Amino acid sequence: MHEITLCQRAIELIEQQARQHGATKVTGVWLEVGAFSCVETSALQFCFDLVCRGTLAEGCTLDVHQQDAECWCYDCQQHITLLTQRVRMCPQCNGTNLRIVADDGLQIKRLEIEQENQDV
Repeated sequence: MHEITLCQRAIELIEQQARQHGATKVTGVWLEVGAFSCVETSALQFCFDLVCRGTLAEGCTLDVHQQDAECWCYDCQQHITLLTQRVRMCPQCNGTNLRIVADDGLQIKRLEIEQENQDV
């Protein structure tokens, strides 16, 4: 299960950014999962909750967006969306000469934080 490793690395980055901005708590995290990442969204959510324990992000809300499997078909000269990542064939012309536009990684798109009251 590589989801736990992805979440551990993500929480390291999240805490680093949160601390740089004077956060006392991370209240929301938005992640984008690449269409070709082989990440199981439900496993990612489960693992994220585990790795957040004892961190600034403990109890935060997690929003996960699954990227579409976007490609460019050189045969029919169209942008297409694959129905599944396992079948890499154009649904328009059945061509296999595709350029993958979609990502295969995990990106932190947005963080929501609470900051210390900085009144003097």
